[in-house]
Amino acid sequence: MEESKENLVEIWLPHRVSYGETDAMGVVYHAEYIHFFERSRGELCRENGLGYNEVEASGFMLPVKEVECRYRIPARYDDLIWIHARITEWRRASMRFEYVIYDESRTKVMCEGMTLHACVNREGRPVPIPVWMKERLCSGRKESGSEN
Repeated sequence: MEESKENLVEIWLPHRVSYGETDAMGVVYHAEYIHFFERSRGELCRENGLGYNEVEASGFMLPVKEVECRYRIPARYDDLIWIHARITEWRRASMRFEYVIYDESRTKVMCEGMTLHACVNREGRPVPIPVWMKERLCSGRKESGSEN
């Protein structure tokens, strides 16, 4: 299986926890962290010139094949958190994103995880990741408003 770790791109995304993202105990509901992963993944792709709508319009989809999430310190209502997302691995027909969620100071790890995405066609069959997609996502191009 061909694997590659070159040209890895990353993003830091700030997020203010809303009341609706918390549970009865006053902490971020566990499933919300998966949404945080998704938001940061989408921003990482957009900042590198590839919106998911373009992926689908080209006849491809990137469904989540695996997800891992390890909770360390709970986030609470109105906390400012930082989501660090990066692509860490390319395979022939899949790609891996890793995430670390930090507190406002970016010194304490609150949560970490990963998602593995298959590349499939419109019929849902695995296909190799197109060269153009990998090139766009490996460009490292940053737009205004990104923060490192």
